[in-house]
Amino acid sequence: MTKKLSGLYAITNEDLMPEETFLNMAQAAISSGISLLQYRDKSTDKKKRYAQASALKKLCDKHNVFFIINDDIELTIQVDADGIHIGKNDLTLEDTRKQLGPNKIIGVSCYNQISLAEDAVNAGASYIAFGSFFGSSIKPDAPKASIELISSFKKKYNTPVCCIGGITHNNYPPLINAGADMLAVISDIFCASSTTEISGRCQKFL
Repeated sequence: MTKKLSGLYAITNEDLMPEETFLNMAQAAISSGISLLQYRDKSTDKKKRYAQASALKKLCDKHNVFFIINDDIELTIQVDADGIHIGKNDLTLEDTRKQLGPNKIIGVSCYNQISLAEDAVNAGASYIAFGSFFGSSIKPDAPKASIELISSFKKKYNTPVCCIGGITHNNYPPLINAGADMLAVISDIFCASSTTEISGRCQKFL
């Protein structure tokens, strides 16, 4: 199987995934057909973050899923993650590439600005992310992006596009129709009462 930057992109969330059930919840998604998993944890508990990231890397490798770390280059290097996702307040793409080398995935948040996406592509981004497309409980104040932004970008560039922000199994089809390569989903996967439900939620996107 050749992995591509496309498909369902699950993102962990410490509020939806209690520490005692975190790995079981993540494993349910990893084994259900997702293409990428991003570890996103904003806590300052380095020991916990390393332990969770290390365990997730092993699970993702087992299931041929890309493992991405959210804006922590040190942790990305420590666990040999497949790549990192960075935003406007993180290291520059150029500095990130220097530290990670040529083969790691670097995704860049471009919010609702095609100019940021063009800059990211020119700097060598592996994929760019637009959003929020719908109301998001995780980031309620995130700037709104239009679906036309996707098609406008895809007319000019082949770089994979990830969409994020309030995406559910009910509202995603227009994003795919506009040219989105990946759908980043948090709540609609992990706001579940069981691992069986997580698996079922993932399957609705596939």
